[in-house]
Amino acid sequence: MIEELLNYQVAGVALREVLTVEFLAGILGNVLAAIAILLAGFIIGAWLKRRIRGLGAKYEQLDITLFNFLGNIVRYAVLVFAFLFVLNTFGIQTTSFVALIGAAGLAIGLALQGTLSNVAAGVMIVFFRPISVGDFVEVGGKMGTVKDITLNFIELASLDNVQIIIPNSAVWGNTITNYSSYDTRRVEWVFGVSYGADLAKAEAIIRDTLTSDPRALADPAPFVQVTALNASSVDFTARVWCNSADFWGYKTDMTRKVKEALDAGGVDIPFPTRTVVMQQAEA
Repeated sequence: MIEELLNYQVAGVALREVLTVEFLAGILGNVLAAIAILLAGFIIGAWLKRRIRGLGAKYEQLDITLFNFLGNIVRYAVLVFAFLFVLNTFGIQTTSFVALIGAAGLAIGLALQGTLSNVAAGVMIVFFRPISVGDFVEVGGKMGTVKDITLNFIELASLDNVQIIIPNSAVWGNTITNYSSYDTRRVEWVFGVSYGADLAKAEAIIRDTLTSDPRALADPAPFVQVTALNASSVDFTARVWCNSADFWGYKTDMTRKVKEALDAGGVDIPFPTRTVVMQQAEA
């Protein structure tokens, strides 16, 4: 049985002539070379990944998420090239194999079009940094504090601490309002007083109340002026700058304090009224 197997001819050459020491040594050499190439690919890929991630961690102004993504891309690219070298070592033509990988990549890309668009948008968000973790933002009608930025989505915590997940494609392709981008913000109020009120006195009360709070900034200068004559009130518009972190507390506190100050100063704050005139019909 063994003798017949050894006499079996492959392409006109007996198998016993093929299974020579030189042939077996060549196969063993190719196997060892393939193992060495794969090991080198894993080592080089892991080293490059660590170097890229270390570069992102070294500088605080660089986002570590982007460098983690780039590190993984470089590692997988090195492994693909190592695998192609292994195929060449065994004499396998890689041209058709590369074409097959390209076709498979195209098919996968079409199937994962939505996911890949999120990844592409995530790279743009991480690279250009329109938002950062800890910012208070509004995106697509959703408002909250940014808790996390990944390559697929961003996570917000709403004002009532509800988790909001927004895909990156919806973030990058939408209007982003970042309330934390600048150190200072301008607070605006509209206070209405009655037509019979002393306007100079009302203006002084509003201005003194708003500017006496330590959260109010002197520069830019506060603005308090009459801006509208409504049906039942004379409206003052007040604008004062404060630090961004103080915005909501300052705005709500001053709304109440100005009302109390106007009451204490005898300045009426009107509310809409309706006069009904009744006429008695003739007999």
